[in-house]
Amino acid sequence: MESSHRPVSWGILATGKIAQTFARDLAEVPGARLAAVGSRRLESARAFADRYGAEQPDAAAAYGSYEELVADPEVEVVYIATPHALHLENARLAFEAGKHVLCEKPLTLNAAEAAEMVALARRHDRFLMEAMWTACHPVVRRLGADLRAGRFGTPRHFHAELGFRVEAPPEDRMLNPHLGASALLDMGIYPLTLAHLLLGEAEALHAVGVLSEGGIDLDVAVTGRYPGGALATMKASMTSWSSRAGALATDLGRIDLDNFHHPTHATFTPFAAGGSNDRDGRGDPVHIAGDEPVLGLGYGNEIAEVGRCLRAGLRESPLVPLEQTVTLMRQMDDLRGQIGVRYRVDERNA
Repeated sequence: MESSHRPVSWGILATGKIAQTFARDLAEVPGARLAAVGSRRLESARAFADRYGAEQPDAAAAYGSYEELVADPEVEVVYIATPHALHLENARLAFEAGKHVLCEKPLTLNAAEAAEMVALARRHDRFLMEAMWTACHPVVRRLGADLRAGRFGTPRHFHAELGFRVEAPPEDRMLNPHLGASALLDMGIYPLTLAHLLLGEAEALHAVGVLSEGGIDLDVAVTGRYPGGALATMKASMTSWSSRAGALATDLGRIDLDNFHHPTHATFTPFAAGGSNDRDGRGDPVHIAGDEPVLGLGYGNEIAEVGRCLRAGLRESPLVPLEQTVTLMRQMDDLRGQIGVRYRVDERNA
């Protein structure tokens, strides 16, 4: 087991937008350092290392290939920030080099690939976690614990939506089916995960969607039934601007997240029994905050969770268990099938 006092040394694989956000939050996490960055272009890696390693006492290394990045003995864990379609091959590269892995969501393109990545991690005895920072977010964790304790009553209906207008050329990863483009996989994974965290594993899910000429889902609406008779409605869009709101109605009141994607807090508003859904029936709102600070935009909390797990000798996180990740991938496989979206890898795994 590593010394609990030794900083966790990170390697970042790829230098795109999500990697830059991750690097900014990494700087907010005590006991974590950027050791190296790898890109397919050395110039990009050097610029990234200079920018995000500038505040460190020691410089971050820059590599012009992913192979060089995972070979660096200073790198303990690799954060994979490439398009979805490349995650499995990138993770295999890291595991074979003896590195632990935090892989961007979704873990892979389908459940078969996700199961293969999990098997690789176990074969190499390495830590693996999907970068589902929502599951590590202090507000979400507090809300989930309070719901399980029955503090806010019995959940009856959950709603969340996430979307923004994507304006990009067809070859961009957000629109290119060969790179795993999908409103469901890019945005829909968040409300699906939050519903799972708050309500439990879905008993039934149904979807309708609008597809692009290239065959990817641009807009998706999902309805679900969850344990105890709770229902959910969830939306993801690449053509319109959503509210990013999340809400959970219970038999005692209503919980609101003004931005479930990056919550600062939640609010529970109780309603009087037998009353009406108006201001006269409302009680005083209850503020729901996390038990620890939000680090950066929330990516810092998943970074801290990886560090905690590594120093405890764990091979998966209890907050983002691998079984949960694969379960959600299976759900998205089924939903993609319902709306008619398939990837080449689906044919290989059939």
